[in-house]
Amino acid sequence: MAVVDRREQVLHAAAQSFSLFGYKATTMDQVAKIANVGKGTIYTFFENKEELFDEILLGAIRELRRKAEAEIHAERPFFENAYQALDAILEFREEHELFLKLSQELRDIGTPQAKAALFKVESVVLEFLERVIRESMDKGAIREGSAEVIAFGMLKLFIALTGEWEMHHPPMSKEELKRHMFTFLTEGFTAAP
Repeated sequence: MAVVDRREQVLHAAAQSFSLFGYKATTMDQVAKIANVGKGTIYTFFENKEELFDEILLGAIRELRRKAEAEIHAERPFFENAYQALDAILEFREEHELFLKLSQELRDIGTPQAKAALFKVESVVLEFLERVIRESMDKGAIREGSAEVIAFGMLKLFIALTGEWEMHHPPMSKEELKRHMFTFLTEGFTAAP
């Protein structure tokens, strides 16, 4: 007979529940029902809903970081690495139901936990970008500057062109997006003399 890892069973059920119902609407009763365990079983592993949610969120963030790291290759130029990493992050966020539900919950009802979770995700992305930028500066691949400000600007530009732009315009192809990002970040808009 196979050994059942109850903790993993609870985590899987909780991830399903948070992804389907969001933070606010998820209850420990729902998680227990999905996991097919008694509610007390959940409390043997997690003190409360917040602790359970944090465990799910941290797992998703670790996966997001792995996907971004996989896009960094020493032989590629800085811009290509940064763009590919941002693209992998965006795809992950779009495919990961938890992030979609948290964004919807924040937009529709402003749940503080959804806001805090999305802030954690953005902070991890910014830390990742800052590190890549600093490493590129150290190698002389890009000009010296504030890695923190550059990372913030890159991320916000990417979000604006992939999300907010589409509220009023047809979506850009990946090649269009890449070209515009490259223009903003490397060439600028000053005409050559």
